[in-house]
Amino acid sequence: MLLDLSHTSHTTARTGVQRVALGLYRAFGAAAQPLTFDPYAREWRDLKTWERANLENPRRLGIKRRAHWPWSAQWSGRARRAARWIAPAASAQTGGTEAASSWAAARGLIEPEIFSPDAAATLPELFARVSGPKVALFHDAIALRMPELSPPRTVGRFPAYLRELAQFDGIAAISESSRVELLEYWEWAGLRDTPPVAAILLGIEGAEIEARAAFERIQARTTAEAKARPEVALQPVILSVGSIEGRKNHLGLVQACEILWARGLKFELRMIGLPQRQTGSPALALIQQLQAAGRPLRYEGAAGDTARETAYAAAAFTVYPSFAEGFGLPVAESLVRGKPCVCLGSGALGEIAAGGGCLTVPYPSPEALAEACARLLQDPAELAALTAAARRREFPSPADHARRLAEWMGTL
Repeated sequence: MLLDLSHTSHTTARTGVQRVALGLYRAFGAAAQPLTFDPYAREWRDLKTWERANLENPRRLGIKRRAHWPWSAQWSGRARRAARWIAPAASAQTGGTEAASSWAAARGLIEPEIFSPDAAATLPELFARVSGPKVALFHDAIALRMPELSPPRTVGRFPAYLRELAQFDGIAAISESSRVELLEYWEWAGLRDTPPVAAILLGIEGAEIEARAAFERIQARTTAEAKARPEVALQPVILSVGSIEGRKNHLGLVQACEILWARGLKFELRMIGLPQRQTGSPALALIQQLQAAGRPLRYEGAAGDTARETAYAAAAFTVYPSFAEGFGLPVAESLVRGKPCVCLGSGALGEIAAGGGCLTVPYPSPEALAEACARLLQDPAELAALTAAARRREFPSPADHARRLAEWMGTL
């Protein structure tokens, strides 16, 4: 199975799209052939050793989302491009074109990323070299639904991107809400000859039996360490995991917590997530302001797997204050770990919350989030009931997602 990892293999950021792409890469294992669009060579090719290293070293975290290409890779790509221009016949067996024969035998092509305009321009060339079905994952169109909370560059890119998706043989939406969203956009745009769109829910890291058992051990160790420190007045921990950006509404969450601190409620807010400076700056500024004022607020930026698991283990419950999501990985990941979550009750988040373990709000205003958090902080019985419901939840694993995706591709 060919798997486009053009962005994921060139960034150490681990936001939602990268984690989904990595989940497929690991789930398919040796059955996956990762490839990239090289913007300097202007060609599709297999990954090189240094690009694979970026995929296989998940603990190395970056603070920037953009793809990084070393100077050596940039010059190498330009040289291959120049060679094709100077002597097309001599360069036909070099660069990305040498993979054509192996690609033709692939079971299909999966595009889990939001590809660039340059890559989009060469999709017909790539498709011509792959005999199996070509499928793209569709995450969401929130950039168009909420342009005021999205980076301007992303907003400008999305209309063309949504039209380019129609070139694929099928689209695997990550939720039913996303499926409907894409179909409605295509209808509005007047596109008629569009491929089938199916909702194939994402797999959740930690859903496997082994992963759940490992988390239980972390939970037990964390609880034991807390009990061994009776001299420390431990406060309940509210955890929020997710990129700090406008549409994810962390500003509303921090404002909600300030409402509760001002009332005298005792708890700690712990936040983990890559900062998005363009749209997340108001939230980041308020975080700094409240920390300077002495509020129990800990923001750790991007965190590795171990730090994130430890944070989940120490949390009483989580809050995901987002206005809208294509899926809502942090909500599902919280429930898999037996942690209740406060979140929006509609859209894709409502789809996840419907199975139990969540306390939902009709709109994630600071006041609504404050009220929901206060309920769980002040009512141990409600928190215990939601915790029990969360622990009963079952989710597919990344391997399940890869299997279902491959099976659906076989029907195209």
